[in-house]
Formats: sequence, C-alpha cells, structure tokens
Amino acid sequence: MAERSFAREVEDLKLGEGDIFRGEGILAITKALLQSGVSYVGGYQGSPISHLMDVLADAKDVMEELGVHFETSASEAAAAAMLSASVMYPVRGAVTWKSTAGTNVASDALSNLSSGGVTGGALIIIGEDYGEGSSIMQERSHAYAMKSQMWLLTPRPNLPSIVKAVEEGFELSEASNTPVMLQVGIRSCHVHGQFEAKDNKRPAYTLTQALENPIRDVNRIVLPPASFVHEKQKLEQRWPAAVEFIKNRQINEYFGPSEGEVGIILQGGVYNGVMRALQQLGLADVYGNSSVPLYVMNVSYPMIDDQIADFCIGKQAVLMVEEGAPEYIEQSLNTILRRRDIQTKIAGKDMLPMGGEYTAPVLVKGIKSFLETYQRILLGNQPPIPDPTPILRDPKIKALAEVVPPRPPGFCIGCPERPIFAAMKMVEEELGQHHVSGDIGCHLFSILPPFSIGSTTMGYGLGPAAASAFNVKADKRAISVMGDGGFWHNGLATSVGNAVFNKQDGVILVVDNFYSAATGGQDVLSSRADNPRRKTNNSIVNAVKGIGATWVRQIDWTYDVAKMRATLKEALTSTESGPKIIVASSECMLNKQRRIKPLFNKAVKDGKRMVKERFGVDEDVCTGDHACIRLSGCPSLSVKHTDDPLKDDPVAAIDNNCVGCGNCGEVAEAAVLCPSFYRADIIHNPTGWDRFLARARSAVIGWLQARRQSRRILFAD
Repeated sequence: MAERSFAREVEDLKLGEGDIFRGEGILAITKALLQSGVSYVGGYQGSPISHLMDVLADAKDVMEELGVHFETSASEAAAAAMLSASVMYPVRGAVTWKSTAGTNVASDALSNLSSGGVTGGALIIIGEDYGEGSSIMQERSHAYAMKSQMWLLTPRPNLPSIVKAVEEGFELSEASNTPVMLQVGIRSCHVHGQFEAKDNKRPAYTLTQALENPIRDVNRIVLPPASFVHEKQKLEQRWPAAVEFIKNRQINEYFGPSEGEVGIILQGGVYNGVMRALQQLGLADVYGNSSVPLYVMNVSYPMIDDQIADFCIGKQAVLMVEEGAPEYIEQSLNTILRRRDIQTKIAGKDMLPMGGEYTAPVLVKGIKSFLETYQRILLGNQPPIPDPTPILRDPKIKALAEVVPPRPPGFCIGCPERPIFAAMKMVEEELGQHHVSGDIGCHLFSILPPFSIGSTTMGYGLGPAAASAFNVKADKRAISVMGDGGFWHNGLATSVGNAVFNKQDGVILVVDNFYSAATGGQDVLSSRADNPRRKTNNSIVNAVKGIGATWVRQIDWTYDVAKMRATLKEALTSTESGPKIIVASSECMLNKQRRIKPLFNKAVKDGKRMVKERFGVDEDVCTGDHACIRLSGCPSLSVKHTDDPLKDDPVAAIDNNCVGCGNCGEVAEAAVLCPSFYRADIIHNPTGWDRFLARARSAVIGWLQARRQSRRILFAD
C-alpha cells in the first residue's frame, strides 16, 4: 500500500474539454498524459515523483478505459527499456523516475534509445530534487541530456506550463525523432493550481496494432554500421529539427520590456523564485510583470542560439540563472556570444552560488549584486527587503538552540529495523567492530546515533556488491545490508548473485519490511499483501536459494532481539563457505499503522471490544543509566525528571506516541538491562468481566500500596 491514496483525485482525470482541473502538479502531469494520447506509461518510484507513480496506479482503471497500458517497472532501467516500443512504432510512451539516481540506473537503455531514435513520442519525466530537500547526491540530470542528445524541458512551475510541456514534449519528440526529458522539481510536483482541461484521447495507434503489424527497421538498431550513422543523424537532422520546432512553437518565453541595458536568462524551473526575488527588489509585481527583460528557457537543452544572441545584443550585461553545478548553460552561453563577437558581459555563478538550491533569499542577493554592478539605477529607492528568517533572531529561539540538542533523522517509532541494529550493536560488543556496507533505504539511518553503524553506500541494491572487495581471508567478515526494495531493484543479481558466484564469505542482511518503504510504501514482489493487479508473496528466501545460496536464515519477527543477535553471531562465526544470508522480516510500522488504525477505530466506533498494547517504564525500578535508549533510539522513548531524592539522573519514559511494538522491552531483556519496562493493555468497549478484573486488580494493588506506605520509616521534622 502506498503512503497516500489518490482515489478521489483520480476522478478529476475524467474531466473534459472546457472543464477546470484543480490539483497538484503530479495530478496535472497525469491528466496531460491522457490528453496527449499516450499508449503506455511506466516508471519507478522515488522522491519527488513517488506520488506520480501512486496516482498512475490509482488511475489504472481510467487508463484501461482509454486503452493505455501502465505498469510499475522493476527499476529505472526497466522503465527506460520500455520506451523501445516507440522506436519502431508510432506509439506514444512515457516513463518516470527520480532524477540522477534513476537516470544513472537507466543510462544504458537511454543511450541506445537516443542513438537509434524514436518514431512515436517518448517522454521521460524526471523528478529532480536538487538542493537541501534532496535525499541523494547533489547532481543534475542536465549532463545526461547533453551526453545522449536528448532534449530537456524545464517548464515554469505552474500547472498550465507543466501541462503544455507534456503535450509539446510528445510533439517535439516526434518532430525530431528524439526522446525528450521533462524535468520537474519538487516544487513543481507539489505546486497547486488550475488549468482548462481537454478531452482525454485514446491512442491514435495502439500497442495491439503494433503487435499485430510488426515492423523491423535495421537502420534504427544500435549496431555498426547503423550506430555510426546515428551520430550523423543526431547532429545534422534531429538537432536542427528540434531547434526549428522549439522556435516555431515559441516554447521559450519572454517577459518584461523588449529592451533594456541588462537582462536575465533563466531556466523555467526557477522562474517563480526569480519573480519573487524581483518583487522583493521592487522590480516586479505580484502579477508577474517585470521591469527587467527576461528570457525563460522552458527548454534547457538544446539551446536556441539565435534567440539567445538576439536577446543579448544591445545589452551591457546578462545574468544567467542556472541552478546547480557545473554551469553547463553559462559556459554554452559564453560560447554562443563570443562566436558571434557579441560583447555582452555574462554574469552567473560569480554572482550566485556555484551549488545549492536557488531559493528566493539566495536569488535576491545574487540579482541585487548583479544590478549593483551593471545598472544600479534600476534599484532606485529600494524598499526594505524582508528578513526571511526573523524568528531565528528571536533571543528566546537562540537560547533554545543552545540547550536543545540537534535531532538527526532516524527510524520511525516502532520501526522493525531498529531491533536489527540493536542486535548488531550487541554482537559488535561481543565480537568486535566489523566493516558494514550499507545500501539505499531506511536502514541507512543506522549510520547515525545511537547505532553509528555503517561505512559506505554505493547504490540501490548494491550494498553486498560494495563489500565484494573484502572477500579475503581475515579474522572478521564484512557485513552488508540492503532492503527488500533494493533487493528486487538490483540486489538479487548484482549483489547476491555476484556473492554466490564468487563464493564470497561475507554476511548479507536483507531487511524485508513487506514494502518499498523508503519510497512511500509501494508493493514489491515479496509484499505479504494480496494485490489484485500484481503477483506478490514471492519469497526472498526462495529467490536467493534459487541462485545457489546455501546458508540462508529467515527471521519472521525482527523484534525478537535475542534471536536476531544469535543469528548474526552464527553468521559471523560459521565455518560454512559462501555468503551467509539473513532475511529479517517484519512489516513497516508506518504502513502497518496506516492499515490497522482505520480498522481499529471503526471497530471501536462499532462497539467491539478492542485491545491496544502500550508500554511504560516503572520509575521505581529504572536506574537512569539510559542504556535502553542507547540500544533503541525510539523517538517515543525519552527521559523525564523524578521526585526520588536518591536518583540524580532523569529516568526513562515512554510518551503517548508509542505504538506498542515492544522493542524497548526486548532490548532490555536481551542486553540484560534493568527490568523496568511493563506492558499495559488499553481496552476499548470493555466487557463486564474486564470491568470486574480491573476493580479486583485495583483493590489488590491499593492494598499492597497501603501496606507498603505503612511500613515506611518516617523522620520527624
């Protein structure tokens, strides 16, 4: 189950000509695909386009009515390869994935796709999350467009522009026989707005027609000598065709006065930020009217040399606003002008930061610096620029910052991965520290306190492969960790298969939490839930045994810390050759809560007897050494002060966020810590028997408390 259902919003995808569509950017992209007559859609989830995949999954009925095929791809490479349907046949196809991380995986297929070219429109929707909001390395997708000669659209972040980019992206692809990348940042994906809808279109040429009328054109297959001809076609036919299409359709836009001493060239994706900065500088209004000439590149690649040259002629200086490093566009801009002997000065990364997200405060500073250098008069009597972070200057906030410790990201409350690493810390204490190779996924939070486990991470499903160099004789074995999402994405063949083939002696831990939890809770092959559209319940254990693994252990309840510790120790000390594989399974707690909470609340509302488990700490027993916290790290496990004069340190305490997983008690027992944890059952709609037992227990406890109180030694004042 995905973290969010779009069942209600999907109904808006049925809107027709003249209706007003309102919603998020990801919904607008889906509607635009249907309006464009797409034949097939695929992709792999990842921020910020995970929700796009969820929308597409929820909209499958709508797409089936139109004859549109949709499937969740096993990886970005699988999605990119899917576009091969558009190579020989005039069918439109679209795929989506997460920015450079996904494009890295898909690059082999993309290179072949762009070399042979396409007949039908092929659109690749790239969810770019460059900047502080990113969860991956700080890289851009721009280089892939240049490397493989694919066109890169970067539309302005509003729904009409995004929808237009999708529709024109297909047309551009067909006009130039080239796949097109559509880059939408995290702000574009989640921006809200409206646009005038059109009727959805059935594919002009269906996949069924393609299958029944096979076409074979050897000139489109990437094989010498055709592959050498492809390079010539890219430069002499496809590129000029793309440039002509972009110019005729006026895809790039102009704003502000037609002339001026200075101007700004910007990617469409940063348009909102630039306009906000100009507004704060008194050079634009809230309606988008600018006092500075703007050339907005809704197509970042290819650049339209004639338009850029015409925009720069007669200007003293132009500021290039290009988010991310290196400055690909700025370098090309200088080349274009110098070859034409246009002496307009180009500013860019000298005025703006080389890297990092171009937020409004960053752009205000850069644009102001540019104008102060080249046309100070435009700033005039500039109004005071509002402080973007006034609350941080509050003395009370500053005081808090000195006493409240930073909270690094960590596992969710009740996460089934937490006991795995608690067990690993216990084994580490007994057998010493081991090299731990991480992977992409939730388990990477183990590298931070309180666990501080893990040395490297090289890619999704590549954790065990990253430890392959350590397949040498030594007193210790390397440990590698990957999740079930990474296992099915790339790990089965590239990591486990590689380890089996090379008889690696390391330990491979596969964290199976029933979903691709890190990307939003989507089902994977090993998900335990029944999915009417996909085949689930495929065993990871059977998969690894099927490719030759022999030492395999399954743990179906990761909260059993003692068993987890014993299995890890066995794997690290076993004399059996080959990889030692542990599949540790428990359901992702976030998804479990999303699933059971509505059912629980409904049952309570219906008057059924329901029991909720909660845990607590006995203050009288707790010693205050906090070892339980160091081996758990659960956000619901905290500390509080006690009135006991014999205890200097605060005692452990569990807050109301507890989901009753029991990990804290399991850790305390396995690590032989103080037995201060207790379980309490909260009963909703109790029966008469429940009430009788509660009264009896209260009476007994009250009698024991009174007896204890009577035996206290009291001292006179």
